[in-house]
Amino acid sequence: MALQQQIKNTNTTQLLGIGIFSLLVLLYAPILLHWVDGWLHKTISIEHEYFSHGLIGLPFAGYLSWKHRKQWQRLPNKTHPLGIALLVIGGVFYLSGVTEWVNLSLPIILAAVCLWFKGFPGLRLQGFSLILVFLATPTAVPYLIAPYTFPLQSFIAGTAGFILNQFGMQVVVDGINIYVGGRIVEVAPYCAGLKMLFTTIYVSLMLLYWTGALSSRRVTVWFLSLAVIISVIANIIRNTLLSFFHGSGQDAAFKWLHDSWGGDLYSALMLLSLVPLLNWLDQYLSAPPETELEAEGLMSNE
Repeated sequence: MALQQQIKNTNTTQLLGIGIFSLLVLLYAPILLHWVDGWLHKTISIEHEYFSHGLIGLPFAGYLSWKHRKQWQRLPNKTHPLGIALLVIGGVFYLSGVTEWVNLSLPIILAAVCLWFKGFPGLRLQGFSLILVFLATPTAVPYLIAPYTFPLQSFIAGTAGFILNQFGMQVVVDGINIYVGGRIVEVAPYCAGLKMLFTTIYVSLMLLYWTGALSSRRVTVWFLSLAVIISVIANIIRNTLLSFFHGSGQDAAFKWLHDSWGGDLYSALMLLSLVPLLNWLDQYLSAPPETELEAEGLMSNE
């Protein structure tokens, strides 16, 4: 009887899990398809386009959750009251009709489901997947940050003008405007490299997790810091090239790098450069076990 009761409880839990998963698919499939279509065809709002790293992050989050499925099943069923609260908040956000709130309801409800079924152990198990979903969820954050990017815009414009001057071009920089050959290039708030910076940090976190380097605080801090610097430098070079193309009348090259797939290719090459950087940092900053043992031996001899 006890075995039959256990099997019955297991089947009930599985059916409930399948039902909740099916409901989530029905609720969020149209939203996710809208995101993907907007990211691929650039038909989504400029602010929400900043989260296009979700094209690689969301599938990776799904893969990690699937990879942890056996560990998930082994966790004891334990409901935490916070799960109910988050479920209510997520439901209110979804029904509000406000775009940003509806979007944010996805990571909130996913976290609620983890707490509802497995408590905090389940939330910890799926923690990184939930972080990837949250950081890929389109919100108004870029719009809120844009008014404060003026110093960065001015820095990029001044540096790009300085570089072009070194190549003998007549360049005048006025605030965020670059005058090249009588033509003006404006380093607008959305040209300040925030999108590239968001993507760089996101991909860096994925690389750190995938390689296991996320467990090393020193490697993580150094890698994220250098990744941000590389992103800023890459954006300065991109704006310099755009100013050169526009000022020299190469409109086709300007459109290719600014509006077409040239910008995506440039970003992809920059992101690929992060892989050897992480490998080098991991080897350089992680002390070999032999070295640690030798150091302990010297200390014990003293």
